[in-house]
Amino acid sequence: MVLRAESVRQRLLRLEETVSGLETVLAARRASPAVGLLDGWAAERGLQIGAETILDIGNHILTAHFGVSPQDYEDIITQLGAQGVIDADLQGRLKGLGGFRNVLVHGYLRIDPARVDAALQRAPVDFRDFARAAQRWLESVAPGNS
Repeated sequence: MVLRAESVRQRLLRLEETVSGLETVLAARRASPAVGLLDGWAAERGLQIGAETILDIGNHILTAHFGVSPQDYEDIITQLGAQGVIDADLQGRLKGLGGFRNVLVHGYLRIDPARVDAALQRAPVDFRDFARAAQRWLESVAPGNS
């Protein structure tokens, strides 16, 4: 598999759009703390899209550039840290993202609103930091193509 810088770049743009949407949901929640059903769904879906985008970008980088086949979603974050794509601090902040994504996708009966709210509070910064790290890494391996 060949690293496709344009594919990574497109996903990074999608991640930025997702972060903007999450910031809108977060601002609405701060303005009116009584969270309605639609606000909750919007937060959950935005977090799911952001997590899936990060995991997709990470998987592409690992398989195409490093020849690493992650065992599962959590291993993507671990391997990105091991390969130096993200630093240890960001790796720690993103730890659990794969499991959280699974909770959001599969529901597991009931999603804890407090857990969603905590993730929503952190996601804009963490997701943006991931995008910056991935962009820096991409520029280092594909100058002029990123």
